[in-house]
Amino acid sequence: MSTSENNLSHLESIAPFYELTNKNGAVAKVIPFGATLTSLKIPAKNGELIDVVLGFDTAEGYQKTFQLDGSPYFGATVGRYAGRINEGKFELNGKQYQLSINNGANSLHGGLDNFSTKTWNVDAVTTGENPSITLSYLSAANEENYPGELSVHLTYTLSEENELIIEYKAITSEDTIINLTHHSYFNLDGHQSDVSGQDLIVHAQKVVETREDNIPTGKILDVAGTSFDFRTAKKCPKSIDNTFVVENNNEVKATLFSPVTNLKMDVYTDQPGVHIYVGGNCGPDLKGKENTTYHALSGICFETQNFPDAPNHAHFPSSVLKKGDVYKHKTTYKFKSL
Repeated sequence: MSTSENNLSHLESIAPFYELTNKNGAVAKVIPFGATLTSLKIPAKNGELIDVVLGFDTAEGYQKTFQLDGSPYFGATVGRYAGRINEGKFELNGKQYQLSINNGANSLHGGLDNFSTKTWNVDAVTTGENPSITLSYLSAANEENYPGELSVHLTYTLSEENELIIEYKAITSEDTIINLTHHSYFNLDGHQSDVSGQDLIVHAQKVVETREDNIPTGKILDVAGTSFDFRTAKKCPKSIDNTFVVENNNEVKATLFSPVTNLKMDVYTDQPGVHIYVGGNCGPDLKGKENTTYHALSGICFETQNFPDAPNHAHFPSSVLKKGDVYKHKTTYKFKSL
């Protein structure tokens, strides 16, 4: 629900959902649990509002997924470290750290008690032009065995150009590692459909090579001549869980297009990687919004982030946030009806 800052405390007491609406009628809904985007309705040419992300009708629905063997992380903010870390181990400033293991022999998405399971503070909500919501979370030193107290601020903005803009800032009390991302499953035909007929473009010439357990080998591979070459449009793959290497510029990093609704989504980011994910923990027992039964092809994730396991590969982009520095990350999902 849109409101001004001085009405926040009252709003929080009666409703966990915060709603942002722009002049075009696009609507984004966010809950404090996991700083999660629960709904994103985009107007199509025929005036229909299409909910382009998977999710649940209640905050309890999101909480319950973390009791499953593998949570889908619908719409969640992921941290402290998105992606996998080999055996949950890394070295920083000559000291070895052991993180919680929650994905085979590895640590995934920040460990067992990660940012997606936390109830974030709502610091501000703005209305009018380019409405936004800012949330924050203070992660205690040694939470999930990560060093340093980490203060994170996250702002969702719904622009008048039908952009969902996500901006992160973080500071730490001592040197640490960080890799934050957004984990919405997108579907431009609506969350009740599947993505198999939608066109995917990824503007990347290289991809991070991984082992069978999705831990990087350290090699960066050319996509030319491989199944990872999405430089020209191909239908969404039925299964993918890989990080594409993108240039740090203002150009589009990836595009999703639906020939059914004629909706297009362009992804912009200042991060070195876009992790594309289809399949996995999306069903068949997950009942989503409007009693929808989700499945492996219900949505596609564009997780803009650093590379998985970067702390253990010196030639990967650094994931270290030093005391006194500021972590900044901006990602934009821009929608257009063609």
